[in-house]
Amino acid sequence: MSQHASLRKSANSADASKTVLKRYERVALLKKRGQWQEGQSVLGLIKTKPEA
Repeated sequence: MSQHASLRKSANSADASKTVLKRYERVALLKKRGQWQEGQSVLGLIKTKPEA
């Protein structure tokens, strides 16, 4: 049985950037931007877009 074309990996899939960050990645990005205060809760973080 063959695989449907929409399920195949494209040639550019390795170059595609992630659109969703893990919690620890978001905290690191917020620290880098100066928007993170030490001791702040990791729950309910503000929305962030990955760096290009």
